[in-house]
Amino acid sequence: MSETPIIQIRDLTKTYRAGDVDVHALRGVNLDVAKGEFIAVVGSSGSGKSTLFNVLGGLTPPTSGSVHIGGKDLSHMTNAERTKLRKDTVGFVFQKYNLLPTLTAEDNIKIVKYIGGHATSFDDSFEEVLRLLGIVDRMKHKPRALSGGQQQRVAIARAVANQPAILLADEPTGNLDSQNSAAVLNLLKDLNERLGQTILMITHDPEAAAYAHRRVHMRDGQMTPGAV
Repeated sequence: MSETPIIQIRDLTKTYRAGDVDVHALRGVNLDVAKGEFIAVVGSSGSGKSTLFNVLGGLTPPTSGSVHIGGKDLSHMTNAERTKLRKDTVGFVFQKYNLLPTLTAEDNIKIVKYIGGHATSFDDSFEEVLRLLGIVDRMKHKPRALSGGQQQRVAIARAVANQPAILLADEPTGNLDSQNSAAVLNLLKDLNERLGQTILMITHDPEAAAYAHRRVHMRDGQMTPGAV
C-alpha cells in the first residue's frame, strides 16, 4: 500500500503497577490501519484491547513503542497537543453513551462542536449524517426520553460532529439488544462506506466484528495469529 497508514503502531507496550505487581496490558503490539478502513479489534476481557483504545485516543501514554496518528507521534505530544488530537482528529463512541443527561440530543452534539472550536450550527452534510442515523426527529429530546439504541446513535453523531479522521468505538453495542446492535453496526458500516470514515472498533463479539473489513485478535496484550 503506497499511502501512509492513518494509524501506525510499533512495538507498543503498556505496563501498570498494581500494588507490588507489574501488569503488562500491552506486550509489543504492531498494527497498521489504512485511511478509510473499518477494523475490529477482537478479544476477551483482559486481552488489552481497551488499553489499546485508550492509548490510541491519547487518553493514556504508552510505556514504550510508538503510535503515529496521521503521521504524528503521540509520544512526542504535550498534554495540550493530545487534547487537540481528541478535539480534531479522533472521535470516541463509548459503550455507556456518556451523554449529558440535562442536555437535549442537539445540545449534546453542539457542546462538542463548541469545545472543538467549530460553529455549533449543523450544515447540510451533518444534517445528512443525522438522517443517516435516523435521529433528526429526536434532537429536542433529553437522553432519558431516548431508547438505548437512540442514545447510541446520538453518541455516534456527537463523535463525528467535528469530522474526525478516525472514529474509535469501544464496545458500541455492549449495552444494546440484538436488534439495536444490528442497527448501530449497520450505521457504522454506512458511515464507513458512504463517508469514508476510518473506524477502529473494540469488541468481544464475533458477530459485531463481522461488520468490519478486517479483524485483528488480541490475547494477553498481544496481537495473535488469525487476523482476517
